[in-house]
Amino acid sequence: MASPTSIMQYVTFSLGEEVFAVPVDVVREILDHEEAFKIPHGPDYLLGLRDVRGQGVPVIDLRLRLGMTKTVKTSHTRILVLDIPFVEKVLALGLVADKVFEVTPFRQDQIETAPDIGIRWNSSYIAGVVRRESDFVVIIDLAKLFTGDAGELAKVDNGPMRAA
Repeated sequence: MASPTSIMQYVTFSLGEEVFAVPVDVVREILDHEEAFKIPHGPDYLLGLRDVRGQGVPVIDLRLRLGMTKTVKTSHTRILVLDIPFVEKVLALGLVADKVFEVTPFRQDQIETAPDIGIRWNSSYIAGVVRRESDFVVIIDLAKLFTGDAGELAKVDNGPMRAA
């Protein structure tokens, strides 16, 4: 178990005015945005496939997956190519972000649980929330975001598992 003072590194990015983070160890690379090859009959948040060093990687509009409005491409729009570990395999996935900021360290004791708002809501994808001077950073549990009711991407076979 991690000690309260242990530090983990996260890549921070924005979707609109909101700031999110994913663990740096799942980020393979960050690419400029390019249109993806469309896949018929996919969920609305699945933009298609993108070739990443010879591998077809599904590209997700994370804004749509989180119930926000569709991403509008700008000069700051990027794709985070991630290797998300699941029980049986590692899923390569591209997430569209409005802007990628930096790698940021967070101490374990800075990370709070998802807020209780008094009603049931799907917060299972929130691994934690970090309070900063003027805002919050939501840490996303990628495996939970893409499994369960609407997140069937964990079942996608996008090639052989990469060695860690």
